[in-house]
Amino acid sequence: MEIDLNYKTWLIKQKMTDTLLETVEHQESKMVVVHPTVLLSIVDHYNRIASGTTKRVVGVLLGEYTDNNVLDITNCYAVPFEEDAQEPEIWFFDHIYHEQMFNMMRRINGKERIMGWYSSGPQIKRNDIQLNEILRRNNTNPVFVVCNVQEDQQIGLPTEAFFTQEEVDEDGNISRHFTHVPSSIGATDAEEVAVEHLLRDIKDAAQGSLSKQVSDKVMGLKVLAAKLKEMREYLEKVADGSWPYNQSIINNF
Repeated sequence: MEIDLNYKTWLIKQKMTDTLLETVEHQESKMVVVHPTVLLSIVDHYNRIASGTTKRVVGVLLGEYTDNNVLDITNCYAVPFEEDAQEPEIWFFDHIYHEQMFNMMRRINGKERIMGWYSSGPQIKRNDIQLNEILRRNNTNPVFVVCNVQEDQQIGLPTEAFFTQEEVDEDGNISRHFTHVPSSIGATDAEEVAVEHLLRDIKDAAQGSLSKQVSDKVMGLKVLAAKLKEMREYLEKVADGSWPYNQSIINNF
């Protein structure tokens, strides 16, 4: 009887320990690198849950900080999420499922920690700051990656990464807003081999090297045109007073 009680006490303590997730101290990151396995998982999540609808999917990103201020996103998992299309303030994020999933994931790879979260977007929404606050319990400044999974609308890289920054208004109220950070797609040697095998079934074998170079140039010009359009829209809104003037953005232009 005493052994059973001791075992039950140990089991309860173990469960309590498992539910406590450590808070990762954010490190300054100048680049976010998303691995191919993460992209495949997000696309699979979207196709299973929201394909053919206006819904979006949400999940948690795992990874680690590497040298040269780079944040490596190496893994992810889906989290049940619902939001009201008419009322953006009404939404549900299953944080209990999130904690249980991470406890299982860290038993597989102890190096991977909670780095942030992802959304299939394609744009940032009003309630995303509130969602970001939930992940701040696990990371002092989580990264938010918007992954555009709609192929017909995609030009260039499918990911955009954001961190949050505190801002104080004229009345002294503190609020947070998203700031963009450069992102890229990267892979380990093992992942590169796997991706090459997948691309063999996707690439057009009849496409010659010249036609491929031309198509790459066309895609590059489309990306440039989209960026110039975005810059023009920003400058027009600054000129008519809709948006405030920001010298840092103008310097980047």
